[in-house]
Amino acid sequence: MESGGAFWRVVRVQDIVWLALFGALAAFGPDQNPYTVTFLLALGLFQVLESKLPLASVRGAIFSYSVKLILCYLLIGQSDGIGSSYYWVLFLPVISAATQLGLAGTAATSLIACGAYLSFWLRLTSDQFIPPDQVRELVLRVIVMASSGFVTHQLAEATRSEARRAEAAAEKLVEINRHLQEAEAAVRRSERLAALGQLSAGLAHELRNPLGTMKTSAEMLLKSVDGNNEVAREMAGFISSEVDRTNSLVTRFLDFARPLALRLEKADLTEVIDRAIGDIEKRSPALGIVIYKNYSPDIPPFYFDAQMMERVIYNLVLNAAQASRPGASVTVKTRQLGDTVEIAVIDRGSGIDPKHLENIFNPFFTTKSTGVGLGLAIVNKVIDEHGGKLAVESEAGAGSIFRVYLPFRETNGEGNA
Repeated sequence: MESGGAFWRVVRVQDIVWLALFGALAAFGPDQNPYTVTFLLALGLFQVLESKLPLASVRGAIFSYSVKLILCYLLIGQSDGIGSSYYWVLFLPVISAATQLGLAGTAATSLIACGAYLSFWLRLTSDQFIPPDQVRELVLRVIVMASSGFVTHQLAEATRSEARRAEAAAEKLVEINRHLQEAEAAVRRSERLAALGQLSAGLAHELRNPLGTMKTSAEMLLKSVDGNNEVAREMAGFISSEVDRTNSLVTRFLDFARPLALRLEKADLTEVIDRAIGDIEKRSPALGIVIYKNYSPDIPPFYFDAQMMERVIYNLVLNAAQASRPGASVTVKTRQLGDTVEIAVIDRGSGIDPKHLENIFNPFFTTKSTGVGLGLAIVNKVIDEHGGKLAVESEAGAGSIFRVYLPFRETNGEGNA
């Protein structure tokens, strides 16, 4: 079965038909001249090989046309010239060229083929002539030959147009499918965020009371312990600091769980990004990375929550810096796309494993040895509240690009500009 399939992939049904046609003409045609038979078989063989040779370009089409025209010319010349029964073989190069060349190329190749056929008229000797009643037949042959090229070109152009429309429709379907998958992923993420948000809120409130008791107890213990008991004082200090750390974590849980109340005010995006980058450079100088700024000068101030967006940029740039090796660079780029403003944070760090891409915005998901995985979840929530979108492109070992898309608001939603 496999060998049979391989055979039909190499030898097409039309190849067999071509070989049978020209073989029959060579065997039973009106002219059994050895040269005629040779040119017939050569024309049939080239007709079969044409589909297997790299002749899809314009140059390839011209080469194919030229070879066929020469073989056809020699065949007609060896079989009675202008009166040859094989005049119709000139249709082959004309039709072949018309399927690949434009209208001008089709017209040129048709005229050349007609001229080649009529040239046999000029080769008639003084004792040879065409009867007047056959001149009309000759003119009809030339007209049909030229018309066949035009009709073939029209059909080929219609086929190509249909193919282009089908290709455009397929590309549109791919794009629609991609958007649908993104929307499904966003819905799944929103459902998970809602469930985890409710869980976080309940858990955080339950933890606040015992944490307050532990903090108060540690402070009272620290006051009542003898000054010489260093171990007890150290343990009390550990309890107090760990309670503070846990309380900070609970606060982050609550920040994630509670609904966000946006304070939309007209602000300069460049200034907000600069503040976020300045905080990173001030608080984390040990990261040792270089931050490049590529801001579009065409983005005017617009309405968004500057404080929350500063936090978004801070988190994204800090993540990019932590994923990069010392001395590497992180680029922050902005541009306006119609009624949307794009902020891109680009790094060439460790990248994200493809299997983790769908989960990175989920709360409590992290691949770091420290942290609880709330940073990107909160970032995504802030952007959702703005009516924007967060997208990521990443390749493991090659870096990541986080793109924030914010709606360009010229009013704050209350009609105030």
